[in-house]
Amino acid sequence: MSRIARHAGDLPRRSLWQRIKDVALRDVGTIAGGALNTSLEGLEETLIAADFGVPVTLRLIAALEQRAKRGELRTDAALHDALRDGVQSALESGKSAAALVFAAAKPTVILVVGVNGAGKTTFIGKLSAQLRADGKRVLIAAADTFRAGAADQLRVWAERTGAEFVAGGERADPASVAFAAIDAAVARGADVVIVDTAGRLHTSASLMEELKKVARVIAKRVAGAPHETLLVLDGTIGQNAVQQAKEFSAAVPVSGLVITKLDGSARGGIVVAAHEAIDVPVKFVGVGEQAGDLRVFDAARFAKDLLAEG
Repeated sequence: MSRIARHAGDLPRRSLWQRIKDVALRDVGTIAGGALNTSLEGLEETLIAADFGVPVTLRLIAALEQRAKRGELRTDAALHDALRDGVQSALESGKSAAALVFAAAKPTVILVVGVNGAGKTTFIGKLSAQLRADGKRVLIAAADTFRAGAADQLRVWAERTGAEFVAGGERADPASVAFAAIDAAVARGADVVIVDTAGRLHTSASLMEELKKVARVIAKRVAGAPHETLLVLDGTIGQNAVQQAKEFSAAVPVSGLVITKLDGSARGGIVVAAHEAIDVPVKFVGVGEQAGDLRVFDAARFAKDLLAEG
């Protein structure tokens, strides 16, 4: 059983592939036997329910239809492999390099953005743990000066992972905190600065303007920074994540996606839909609460896990 299947809610009872077989395609032979339109219509509904979104779903269905007409989809295994290949291809289209970008001269600055509750704090802690394990000196900047306890939570992660830590006072200007943190990173010889930001509704114009200011100030302090702007999306909220991706990428130059809480959702198609929506790489996925449950994204592995037997 795949790791995603082990963690993801109802996936062990009814994985996406099982739903495709049991609901959409009770008998894959119907594709070859003349009920092509009915079978693919059921498959289309199942993929949309799994949060693939309409554009990706229609493209996957069109590709399967062509293969079916050529007589290539006569078994469950053939259909499974064709769909898995289609998902992998969608994730590898456009900008898809999952590796983090590091600056030629330190420090590398990573700006982390997203709405409240998406899992930014936990992601930053896990990322810090991974970078520290790679031998990098990390500084975490608590530029979320609005949420009570935000800095305290990050401080705990910094202590746990052995990272440096900089925070501003309550209601301090987030851009100033980011600037001061980079100053501290330069003075202390840190390799990477991870800048947290306040969770904000993507529909709040004033908060999005504030985010733009943080990015501008970082760019003034370090040429080419932020070197990564990672948008954290909650994998359980469906197509709302796509809208968030569009709004944040319109405000700041998002360079990568982090999809969290996939352990709590059987609808992993949102990973494909979010990538499709703004054409930036999926950099990480979170499949559990432990530090080791943050995975560098691998399209082939994800497609295989998503369509595991369950």
